[in-house]
Amino acid sequence: MIRKLVLFTITIVFLLCPQAKASQHSVSTVKESIVKHSLELGIDPALALSIAKSESGFRHEARSSHGAVGVFQLMPSTARRLGVDPYCLSGNIKGGLMYYKKMYTMFGSTELALAAYNAGPGAVKKYNRVPPIGETKRFVSNIMTEYTRQKSNPDPAILKMKSTKLIVKNTAKNANSAIKTKPSAPTAPASPIPTQGIV
Repeated sequence: MIRKLVLFTITIVFLLCPQAKASQHSVSTVKESIVKHSLELGIDPALALSIAKSESGFRHEARSSHGAVGVFQLMPSTARRLGVDPYCLSGNIKGGLMYYKKMYTMFGSTELALAAYNAGPGAVKKYNRVPPIGETKRFVSNIMTEYTRQKSNPDPAILKMKSTKLIVKNTAKNANSAIKTKPSAPTAPASPIPTQGIV
């Protein structure tokens, strides 16, 4: 009987404390994941880090009184529409960045995209500018200030990713120059791969 009671209590504790799993992510791990996903999606990592800093302070366990969750404070309904799991660190980051990119595509401006991220696209469409909502104006201003700071003084996570890419690029270049083969026949030049510009 006591054994069953202990097992029941442990089960209840685990069900009521999902934050324990989320808090296992260090700030450096969160930042590295943000940089990785932002580069994959063609978003400036300095901007991505600035959004996450403002939204949650890089805390995946963050929850808002309105129901937003995780590093990018995604609403579960928004996450569902984007096809990501907001409770998973990678899904939350990817979803937040996808939503920002969607807002940027819709409005064509970093400031308007941030305002839409915070207040919703309807509010930005209604005013055709950053809505006159104190919270939204502060949100946009704080992120733009942090973004400017990040551009002049990049986060170590960005520098780490840049140095890793440089090492990989140089390693590949050295490996290619070490391989000596005779060309069998002239080939047509490879068409350039379209790349996503940094927003």
